[in-house]
Amino acid sequence: MSPVTYRDAGVDIEKGERFVESIAQAVESTFGERVMANPGGFGALFSLDYDEDLFRRNYAHPILVSSTDGVGTKLKVAFMTGRHDTVGTDLVAMCVNDVLVQGAEPLFFLDYLATGRLEPGVLQQVVSGIATACKQAGCSLLGGETAEMPGFYGEGEYDMAGFVVGVVERDRLITGRKVRPGDVIIGLPSSGLHSNGYSLVRRLLFEQEGMECGDSLERFGIPRTVAEELLTPTRIYVRAVRRVLHRYRVKQVVRGIAHITGGGLVENIPRVLPEGCGAELDSSAWRRPPIFELIRELGQVPTEEMYRTFNMGLGLVLMVSPYFVESVMRQLRRHGEEPVVVGRVVEGRDEMTII
Repeated sequence: MSPVTYRDAGVDIEKGERFVESIAQAVESTFGERVMANPGGFGALFSLDYDEDLFRRNYAHPILVSSTDGVGTKLKVAFMTGRHDTVGTDLVAMCVNDVLVQGAEPLFFLDYLATGRLEPGVLQQVVSGIATACKQAGCSLLGGETAEMPGFYGEGEYDMAGFVVGVVERDRLITGRKVRPGDVIIGLPSSGLHSNGYSLVRRLLFEQEGMECGDSLERFGIPRTVAEELLTPTRIYVRAVRRVLHRYRVKQVVRGIAHITGGGLVENIPRVLPEGCGAELDSSAWRRPPIFELIRELGQVPTEEMYRTFNMGLGLVLMVSPYFVESVMRQLRRHGEEPVVVGRVVEGRDEMTII
């Protein structure tokens, strides 16, 4: 009987090592001053205290904020198209936007990639998207894990998860506890579906309507192909919102933030409302990308289900003290956002009403 090697079983260690070497430049391009060298180490190192220009930055009482997430069945669209960079961006966005809502600065990111057979060209695209997004969010991609698991995933398939750690000063932590009736709700536009609701979307477009990734959506008022629309990456709100929070670091004028992900507007906004507060949104106040109306029409999806499943055009919402609303909106515009007042906090239970 001939000797059996790990490669014979489907795991190519040498190919894995070459893949790690091939992505090193993309990973290291995200490193800032706080990343500490640790050759051969089993863990990545990051310093909370560092020199920045002429000033030393310290935290009196640092609170670490972490989040982990995936991209869900949006990966299926990437498999169908052979385009894999945007889902890497999605992976980072889903995590960094989650720590942002606590007022935290994302520090570093780790990824986990698992596949049946290592295809370096595919995973290099994924890591390239991850690195690009990390730079957008101002955090470092410190490393991760790539697992080759033959027989576990289908041909050409992979899965991934991301993990981010951020930090915020304790007295600047945003929890929503300071939200009060009368606070104004400011919405920041999404780029479309982001990374939620894709099981429903794929069923409607691919199974029910028989569409293909290269089909045009022009007849529905969307000047893009199916693939271009569905693979639009999740927006990252970190830089603009962090700059607003830094400007008002003495007073907490942004009292609550919600990242609109799974559960849509209906479930995510109440998560940051304290007892005795509810929220009212005016659905005529903001523009919804046409992909949402297309989904509603094709599936005859009830309006309540749409708002419970999708972001409906708002990727992030901020609850702001009324006195500072105009000032906050000016700052957001200055940093590339298009904020719009979409509602207000009202007295009541911690629930959402859409008018």
